[in-house]
Amino acid sequence: MTTPDEIRSALLAVDGGTIFTIEVSTGSRMERFPTGYNPWRQAIGIQVKAQAVEGKANKAIISLIAETLAVPKSAVQIISGQTSSIKRIRVDGITDVTLGQSLAELMSTFS
Repeated sequence: MTTPDEIRSALLAVDGGTIFTIEVSTGSRMERFPTGYNPWRQAIGIQVKAQAVEGKANKAIISLIAETLAVPKSAVQIISGQTSSIKRIRVDGITDVTLGQSLAELMSTFS
């Protein structure tokens, strides 16, 4: 089981929000966030149904993260990795402590 402290080590507190890394699986049968934590990459897993074509997967990622964290879509931004399966995400309006706790709780419900 992943602990909030393990996840928080992958989170970077910035003014007004938090930055973290995700590891994306596109073309999945179901959409899910978080799917787990990869300590080697310090990345949080995410699955989306959309294919990585014409930005569809990126839009799905933003929507799913916003919905899961109960923040507006405008608060979620892909800051790097637009064409990669490893992306850096910035979420405004949520601290690293709160985000780490929320993600750990969500991961425990999926396992």
